[in-house]
Amino acid sequence: MPATEPLFAEDSYLRDCTARVIAVEEKGVLLDRTVMYARSGGQPGDAGTLRWQGGEATVAEAIKGEEGAILHGLAPGSAAPPVGAEVQVAIDWARRHRHMRMHTTMHLLCSVLPGIYATGNQIGMDKSRLDFDLPEPPAKEWFTEKLNALVAADHPVGFTWITEAELDANPTLVRTLSVQPPKGAGRVRLVRIGPEGAPVDLQPCGGTHVRSTGEIGRVEVTKLESKGRQNRRIHFILPE
Repeated sequence: MPATEPLFAEDSYLRDCTARVIAVEEKGVLLDRTVMYARSGGQPGDAGTLRWQGGEATVAEAIKGEEGAILHGLAPGSAAPPVGAEVQVAIDWARRHRHMRMHTTMHLLCSVLPGIYATGNQIGMDKSRLDFDLPEPPAKEWFTEKLNALVAADHPVGFTWITEAELDANPTLVRTLSVQPPKGAGRVRLVRIGPEGAPVDLQPCGGTHVRSTGEIGRVEVTKLESKGRQNRRIHFILPE
């Protein structure tokens, strides 16, 4: 299965693009390039539309195929475009941007718990959660205060690419035990929050993020939950 060029990996703010239909699979439409993020790492895949001459289809969610392919899973009742057709790909921007704000908040949560590994996560539109190997967590009010201070500081969010060998030589960059960095392409993207010389957070991640922490808006940690002897689940929302 041919790989799909992931345009979102270089620019999370692209809302649409033109692409060519490579194949139509049972699980979705394979394109040569896309702005749609495929579900992975706890972040849902993008939804949106495909439009072509004489037709339109609703994408329920983009998912991963084999060897770098991205499949655009169609909603029930949507007819697939013909193979070879040029299509206009457009994402549901409100949904995507919400996920970007949530995902960037998760990186900030990691930053306030230095040296503590994340053990699981789930990003949603209304609420999200991040699990940590943390026997005695601070109170939820402590997390809320710390996160909103980082949001108010309006730290820039950027990325750089390193080789897989460089990542292997610096294993402390990986902050998660449950989700491993996307590898296999020879390089890995590092997402950085804060200045290059003194980042607030720096870790490998293939997801989509906002350009600065101020774009997140107010964060509220709503609940801390025990999920085992040392595993603690931190629930948060973006009330605004």
